[in-house]
Amino acid sequence: MRKLQDSAESHGHAGEQAAAPTGTQTLTRGLAVLQAVAGGARDLKQIAQMLGTTRSTTHRLANCLVQERYLRFTPNAGYVLGPKLIELGFQAREEVSLSIVARPYLERLAEQSGDTIHLALQDGDDVLYLDKIPGKKGLEMRSRVGHRMPIATTGVGKALMLGMDEEEWKSLYQKRSTAAANHAAGLLPKRSWTEFRDQMREYVKGGYAFDLEDNEPSIRCVAAPIYDATHAIVAAISVSSTLPYMPLERMQSLIAVVQAAAAGISSELGANQEASQEASGGS
Repeated sequence: MRKLQDSAESHGHAGEQAAAPTGTQTLTRGLAVLQAVAGGARDLKQIAQMLGTTRSTTHRLANCLVQERYLRFTPNAGYVLGPKLIELGFQAREEVSLSIVARPYLERLAEQSGDTIHLALQDGDDVLYLDKIPGKKGLEMRSRVGHRMPIATTGVGKALMLGMDEEEWKSLYQKRSTAAANHAAGLLPKRSWTEFRDQMREYVKGGYAFDLEDNEPSIRCVAAPIYDATHAIVAAISVSSTLPYMPLERMQSLIAVVQAAAAGISSELGANQEASQEASGGS
């Protein structure tokens, strides 16, 4: 009798192992469990329905992910994403070089437009240029990699300001006015605060920003913000050229092109693509 029992138990374990997914299939299903929980599934029934797996298989996968801290389970909340994913997310974020990630998109944008391309981020009250691809039209702009300019005077700067409140706009506008008076002779007469504010409100609605000769005489640009996984604006890109090459009609046509490039970079940084598109005026 004992031998029969041992044989039955051995057969039962073998059958369970045969039923369990292995190798690549196990990895794929484990990732699918994480996606299901990220999508709102909170119990085994919901996860199994989304994966099309049996309850026992789903339980094995979920239990393994809980043990490894990729999922967390509590009786009240059910399954939620675990602390290991937070650790890996921060590590991945630290290892991402914005300039390296963005470069292919900048090159593609330069090829499409033939104009000067900038990548910049906020550094205090300024924009800091991280990358620049000169245009093909023989034009030279004063921007340089590592160069700073007042944030409210540039297209990329205004794109970086789209997530700020109006009090921050006003503060940066005032600092921009001082800088322009001291260092930017030859610019067009600066707009009043109310004109600047109203213009920024329009940019927020559209998810883009223009530089209409605010920073450098005869230079115009179209800019769009770049988002990270927290949906915070972390950088911006722009297409720039001189007035003859940048009539308002062309600037309008470039908005969607620049936004598409910015959305691509944002996705590389972990931003949700749909959310980025909504923030960019649905383009």
